[in-house]
Amino acid sequence: MAPPQNRRPGFSRKAQYGLFAGYVVAVAGALLGLLLVVTSWVDPAGHNAIRALLSDVTAPVSHGMRAVVNSASDGGGSVSEYFQAASKNAALRAELEVARRKLIEARATEQENQRLKRLLNAVEQGSVPVAVAPLISSSASSSRRFAVLATGASSGVRNGMPVRGPDGLIGRVIETGITSARIVLASDTGMVIPVIRVNDGLPAIATGTGDGAVEVRALTAGSNIFKVGDVFVTSGTGGVFPPRIPVAIAIRARGDAALARPLANPDRADHAMVLPVYQPVVATAPVQDSPSE
Repeated sequence: MAPPQNRRPGFSRKAQYGLFAGYVVAVAGALLGLLLVVTSWVDPAGHNAIRALLSDVTAPVSHGMRAVVNSASDGGGSVSEYFQAASKNAALRAELEVARRKLIEARATEQENQRLKRLLNAVEQGSVPVAVAPLISSSASSSRRFAVLATGASSGVRNGMPVRGPDGLIGRVIETGITSARIVLASDTGMVIPVIRVNDGLPAIATGTGDGAVEVRALTAGSNIFKVGDVFVTSGTGGVFPPRIPVAIAIRARGDAALARPLANPDRADHAMVLPVYQPVVATAPVQDSPSE
């Protein structure tokens, strides 16, 4: 059934007023458009003035609407960022953890390179080593001080050979297996090492105390011979230990003796170098020909 042609809003005054207002707005808009068309054709200057007036009237409304739209857009972005903050924080924490691990690895690599450089420098300055191998373990609580080196007779290691690390003398080989060797450390009570003081060459004897330190005693009598900070190196006297290997640094002085700390710590030395037994050159007096009679 076709809808009726009469579309009157009925007896509702609100509907009638709304319809009337719509007609008024439509007629006013048509008249305003016609006025603008006529003024633009008849009086262009007046048309520009009217257009400027309308622009001034609508500018605040446009500005307000733009502010509302921008606020709504910013609010939506803020809400979106709020809900994404947790995932972003998790991603940043993951990146920070990766960067921290890389930094630790870089520092460990740098320290390892420095130790290897010191060991290489020791090789260049000293005699050719018999073997270079990692230290497996070392005793820290026993009264005897030993360490195990991951090389043995198969690499040419023999009993009595001195062992040094990047920082100085570690000890001496006392037992040799096929692929391992036992080392008595410089701090052991059975170790006696001829040393000299670096600054003036004062001869002395370094003996292990059994508690991780060494005692240095001068070969010449006197009072207040040593002072804290004196550095001692091997002298080469008597053979076995090559000269100029750092041994210890004095931490307490008492007359002609000093308590010293070994410069090479087996717990921190990853690798050690086995050296051949040092044999000092014995100078022989030249043989003079007897005068002929």
